[in-house]
Amino acid sequence: MPHPVKQASRRLYHLLLMTAMLTLSGCLGMPDDVEPVGDFELDRYLGQWYEIARLDHAFERGLERVTAQYTLGEEGGVQVVNRGFNPETGQWKEAEGKAYFVDDPGTGYLKVSFFGPFYGSYVIFELGPDYEYAFVSGPDYDYLWLLAREPRVDAGVLERFTTRAQALGFDSSALIMVKHP
Repeated sequence: MPHPVKQASRRLYHLLLMTAMLTLSGCLGMPDDVEPVGDFELDRYLGQWYEIARLDHAFERGLERVTAQYTLGEEGGVQVVNRGFNPETGQWKEAEGKAYFVDDPGTGYLKVSFFGPFYGSYVIFELGPDYEYAFVSGPDYDYLWLLAREPRVDAGVLERFTTRAQALGFDSSALIMVKHP
């Protein structure tokens, strides 16, 4: 007969393991009705992007002049360098990560990691015809970005972004407009 404490510990371990697996697998999903772009061309997406608007989250809170730099990485992956300026401290904050396609390289659906083995969704759900802007979602309705090749976008692009985000279920009233000099 198994010892009751060992049996309870084993159950707790299995429960924690299942919870961790469900949590981690949930990070590669996407919000309802968000569809990644098809005919995606990574070579055209590489380079520098300016963050124009975002939903607030702890790892970018208070940052201005935020950029993302994408370059080819190892084994078909993408190296990611996110950078932003904190005006309160007068310092730059930088995070390096890596991204890989979840499905095929022709679909704008990647998984990105800045923290070891933990990945989150990076879903490009709209691109400008010349890759001049991108609408990007994370795994759920808490993560949303408007990226552009220039530090400012046409008012029509911003309006399209907010309207589309609202229609998909994001709280577009909570968007932060990122300051760039």
